[in-house]
Amino acid sequence: MARRPTLSRLELRIMEVLWTHGPSSVREIHEALPEKGRPAFTTVGTMVYRLEKKQALRCTKRISNANIFDASISREEAHTRLIDDLLALFDGHAKPVMSRLVQAGKLTLDDIREAEEAVKEITKKGRKR
Repeated sequence: MARRPTLSRLELRIMEVLWTHGPSSVREIHEALPEKGRPAFTTVGTMVYRLEKKQALRCTKRISNANIFDASISREEAHTRLIDDLLALFDGHAKPVMSRLVQAGKLTLDDIREAEEAVKEITKKGRKR
């Protein structure tokens, strides 16, 4: 399986437009980004073509002189890569990350319960094999 690409913050914002709105032109992507902090149209175009090179998105058709792009990777794949990269900074250990999230108030008791349920489900699936 090909390695998922690492995406910058702006690249993730562009991908979010595609995941939310579906296939779009560079202009449509640019206009869908929040007005506050919106990068220049040419910057969005450059980033779209970089994402295409990374195989995170692909040109699916051409209408007149506008290319229409669609996501090649899912939101889940992109998020998985981000989490894998973060955990790699901690030698694969999640405990320091979880501790920091709790200390910062970013991880709630409900989040922990949901994670416990996910672990139970994974454990059950592992036993059925």
